[in-house]
Amino acid sequence: ERFEVELEFVQCLANPWYINIIAQQGYFDKPEFVNYLKYLKYWQRPEYARFVVYPHALAFLDLLQHKSFREEIKRVDEATRIHELQYHHWRWPNYQEDSTAVVPAPSTNGS
Repeated sequence: ERFEVELEFVQCLANPWYINIIAQQGYFDKPEFVNYLKYLKYWQRPEYARFVVYPHALAFLDLLQHKSFREEIKRVDEATRIHELQYHHWRWPNYQEDSTAVVPAPSTNGS
């Protein structure tokens, strides 16, 4: 049961709007939740990643390790921009946008 619950949550992270909502609700301000996100990184190991249907979920899980991304995704305009980049990536696999623009550079203070 835990496997299924965690898999479902990780896959929800593929949706920028879902991330935006939980950010606005203050989950990313709670150290316990940030620690939970760190714990969930085990889903990136091949033996678990094979169950993830939406690979963007794993990319967003990585981005959520950075405080700067957790702060930016609270803004609706940022969620919109990321959603549009994601759409273009799915619609046109060879679409080239500045992929580094998805998230500001992580701060060097270890966040």
